[in-house]
Amino acid sequence: MVALLCGCIHNDLPYPRIQPNFSAFMVNGMTKPAEIDTLNRVITLDIDEETNLEAVELVSYTLSPDGAVLSDDAKLGPTLNLIKPLYVTLRLYQEYVWTIRARQTIEREFAIEGQIGQTIIDVPGRRVIVYVPKGSNLAALKVTKAKLGSTASTLTPDPVGQTMDFTHPLELTLTDYGRDLTWTIYVEAVDAAVTLGAVDAWTNVAWLHGEAEAGRDNGFEYRLKGDEEWIRIPAYWITSNGGSFTGRLIHLSPLTTYEARAYSNKDVTATVEFTTEDVVQMPNWTLDNWWLDGKVYNPWEEGGTPYWDTGNKGAATLGPSNSVPTPDTQNGQGYAAELKTEFKGIGALGKIAAGNIFTGVYVRTDGTNGILNFGRPFTRRPTRLTAWYKYNCAEISHVGSDPEFADWKGRPDTCQVYIALTDWTEPFEIRTNPKNRQLFDPTDPHVIAYGSMSLGQTVSAWTPMNIELNYRSTSRVPRYILVVCSASKYGDYFVGGSGSILTIDDLKLEYDY
Repeated sequence: MVALLCGCIHNDLPYPRIQPNFSAFMVNGMTKPAEIDTLNRVITLDIDEETNLEAVELVSYTLSPDGAVLSDDAKLGPTLNLIKPLYVTLRLYQEYVWTIRARQTIEREFAIEGQIGQTIIDVPGRRVIVYVPKGSNLAALKVTKAKLGSTASTLTPDPVGQTMDFTHPLELTLTDYGRDLTWTIYVEAVDAAVTLGAVDAWTNVAWLHGEAEAGRDNGFEYRLKGDEEWIRIPAYWITSNGGSFTGRLIHLSPLTTYEARAYSNKDVTATVEFTTEDVVQMPNWTLDNWWLDGKVYNPWEEGGTPYWDTGNKGAATLGPSNSVPTPDTQNGQGYAAELKTEFKGIGALGKIAAGNIFTGVYVRTDGTNGILNFGRPFTRRPTRLTAWYKYNCAEISHVGSDPEFADWKGRPDTCQVYIALTDWTEPFEIRTNPKNRQLFDPTDPHVIAYGSMSLGQTVSAWTPMNIELNYRSTSRVPRYILVVCSASKYGDYFVGGSGSILTIDDLKLEYDY
């Protein structure tokens, strides 16, 4: 009877849904730690030039939580073929597919003496296109640079320093990673002695891009629209790369129309017209507007539209807000932000909370961890962020659970302020939970410009701050701006000194050099 009754029992309880994750991944040839995106289940590996993507040596990986296993461990053998993305499956109650992909940047170059403009290198098509002035002897052109593969690659025949016949496309054999690939070199003679490309017009700055024969007197002229006299750009405002040259115009007026042209010796281009952009500041950049909702301080007016946020919603679950307004300001007016690093909780039932303020939204609390959306819509291109600050630097009192920080207790804490302009399609989600941690990476390819300041000592008096933005591109237009201020730089890892206080005021964007 017992056997019969047991046979009638059904287990209708569903298995829990817990996503298994890679918490670490290492291969030989990495140029920086692996990017592990647990939200989309993607691992991105930055690989150096010398590594053959068809045979990347696996060093190690770890899975979390306990019990997670690799369903198809044969795919993670001693070597990985990462020419294309590799798909593997992790299992913990259910199966989840992860993507492992490689990102390898190879510096390629090819130059011919007296060429016009920059060489076009078509990697997928394995083509090189070089332009030379009309009338050049295509049968006898000297090659000055040629690197089309990794640093260990060779070209046959080796063209560097040789005078070669380019009346017809020239084929070269690239030997790289044990493979032979054929590249074709095309040389074309063109009429234009000098050309002016698109103008990247910012607010007080504009970037001009020209192409002409290398070695000539190449440059730019500009004027206010309606003026008759041209102003020649000083040589120290111009940078050259072979026959390509770029000029930086500064001290322009916002919302103003100018004209520009490029020249090469006595040859000039047609006139190009461009209009500068306006000056835009972030809402509440003075940090004067705050309101208290229960025990949570919010950096905007009650009933107003939020632009900045803090970690107060998380910190307030275990105590009062630690990012608060203070009437102690650099000019004696309004308020500043006082960002305090404090331990929240009792004994082991708590964590260090770094005072912070950022452009974005605190979304929710995950246990004792935070989930945030970084970034606010923004399309201008400032040159730097200025502010006023004071800092009380405490010794690091808490080091979290990451082994990397195990011996940091007693060191001076470090505050940080940084700014980034990005072309994300949506705000970037930050997660501080070690099980699925995702933090901002300034080397993310979506980052157009970035600048930061870190300080590990006490500064008692109000001091000006000047953070210049370093741009990767002068033509890309941002979609989001991210500004983050923290009393403890490694607060995302729950590392910091109780008593560190960063007081900051007037986070202003500047638009000129």
